Amino acid sequence: MSVRLTDAPFDPGALLSDFARNRTETGAVATFTGLARAEAGATTVLELEAYPGFTEAQIGRIADQACERFGLHDLAILHRVGRIAPGDPIVFVATAAGHRRAAFEACDFLMDYLKSRAPFWKKEHGPSGERWIEPTAQDHADRERWGG
Repeated sequence: MSVRLTDAPFDPGALLSDFARNRTETGAVATFTGLARAEAGATTVLELEAYPGFTEAQIGRIADQACERFGLHDLAILHRVGRIAPGDPIVFVATAAGHRRAAFEACDFLMDYLKSRAPFWKKEHGPSGERWIEPTAQDHADRERWGG
């Protein structure tokens, strides 16, 4: 299991290749790559802040839950922090399981947590200035469907 934060750009394809390599007993790998949006020109830079050590530990706890709940063989989470340009990857989640349903559901479960409860502070910068971003009602509803 790998949970990491980085301030450097990353290549989701290379991460997937590394994650899937030599998995002779894994029947499914599911991934999600989130990209920073320009919001129709309203956002020129997305900025994410996190507390090193604390943020990874909190994400690690939900990752442990995902491994147990879905019977995962492995998972990887890489999340950007710092300043991110629209179109750049911001998050990569990969799950490995014996069967596709578990891999898909675990990936979805992890993203619902990352979107709504992970300890990140997000700010959009654009032509109209800066604004902090909070999880939406839909983000919270998506997480609630997992029971909490």
